[in-house]
Amino acid sequence: MNVKFTLAGATLAALLAGTAAQAQDVIGYITKSATNAGWMMINQGAADAAEEEGVKLVSVGPSFQGDLSSQLEVFENLVAQGAKAIGVAPVDSSGIAPAVNDAMSAGIPIIAIDTGVSGAEVTSFVATDNYAVAKEQGNAAAALVADGDAVIYVTGNQAQSTGQERRNGFVEAFSAARPNSEIVEVPTEWDSAQAQEGVEAILNARDDIKMVVNAWDGGTMGAKAALENLGYGAGDVKLVGFDGASDAIVAMDEGWVHADTAQMLYQMGYQGIKAAAAAARGEEVSPRIDTGYFLVTPETSAEYKKMIGME
Repeated sequence: MNVKFTLAGATLAALLAGTAAQAQDVIGYITKSATNAGWMMINQGAADAAEEEGVKLVSVGPSFQGDLSSQLEVFENLVAQGAKAIGVAPVDSSGIAPAVNDAMSAGIPIIAIDTGVSGAEVTSFVATDNYAVAKEQGNAAAALVADGDAVIYVTGNQAQSTGQERRNGFVEAFSAARPNSEIVEVPTEWDSAQAQEGVEAILNARDDIKMVVNAWDGGTMGAKAALENLGYGAGDVKLVGFDGASDAIVAMDEGWVHADTAQMLYQMGYQGIKAAAAAARGEEVSPRIDTGYFLVTPETSAEYKKMIGME
């Protein structure tokens, strides 16, 4: 049985207390979002793994985007109520570290999913190699423009290792391939509205932008919305994504997105909770599980869609 909800605090404590008889089977899962298209794919993988493993998955998300306090409160409740393992996608890689240290000290295995933890050891880190894949994104983006063309890069949250690694990998590879191109950054906290507003502001001020590259596909869809609002058509300004979220792949089929470095989103949730269940049973798990990636282009999108069940 899987339980999904988004409230922390007393609601979580009451739920766990109500299932005390099954506490040995409880796996906590602290996610970042229940509504983002990419995170829906990750969360489905987590739910399917829990069902296969026969564990009770208590899945909790922050009250709002980037809400560290909610994640810390959830951690405290899960530890206090005796969860046998916890999977977490940190909203703040350093900020979550004290809670991770406390849980590990209490003998509760911690599986970091999608985003690493800075300043604390975890049992396993299950994710794409964000830095390496972002370099692939930079190379793919460079192939779509000429040296000297100006591009926008929409960042993710730079308080998270995921955001840092994706930015650094992209900038390093793209700048090496297109040393005379300007990269204009739009900072966000994984907020598609921030992406849309930032891209619109730059496009209103400049007419030389040839491409918008995004650290995640919520940004890709925000950039697409910005282009549509300003009267651009598909292909007028190239879009490059990161995630392989289903809505971005549909946009690729429509001619808006020209490349997308797809994480194996479903596999991150699936492998993460598989590892959590194994660790809860006292089994050894790999300290690093790389879930891989797939470069989606208009030429490879059909293959990718079959892989993730879109066709």
